[in-house]
Amino acid sequence: MKFEYWVIAKTKEKYFIEAEQEFLKRIRRYTKLEYKVFNDIKSNKNDTSVIKLKESLMILEQLSDSDYLILLDERGNQCSSIGFSDKINFLLQSSSKRVIFLTGGAYGFHENVYDRANEQLSLSKMTFSHQMIRTFFLEQLYRAFTILNNEKYHNE
Repeated sequence: MKFEYWVIAKTKEKYFIEAEQEFLKRIRRYTKLEYKVFNDIKSNKNDTSVIKLKESLMILEQLSDSDYLILLDERGNQCSSIGFSDKINFLLQSSSKRVIFLTGGAYGFHENVYDRANEQLSLSKMTFSHQMIRTFFLEQLYRAFTILNNEKYHNE
């Protein structure tokens, strides 16, 4: 089982980069998480539908049929931290060879990415910048592994 976290566009703010790096380092105690950053699509006309389509093609060509794709999307299902750790445990024991969590670009996902996804996960009903979501997601993934390993981090 291999976990990957894919994102569109580089993180620009230094404080988010530092937070991402810290949680990536912590997560590596539990799993070899591949963190993959795709270049964002530039458009002179700022046509968001064209940007989403081009991003989707870039993403979809990197996927294999056996990949389990989870979109981080405000329309997705929400769960508690313990519920998310249960999901991670389930995925660890599944037959999927590669589980990919995906945070889209500033305009979200094209419909063909929604069609390909196995599920959608929402971290909140609120909207956050895609840079913030990266840090939030990585912290929750780290938290899930500490819960699964009965380590002191999560208080409930």
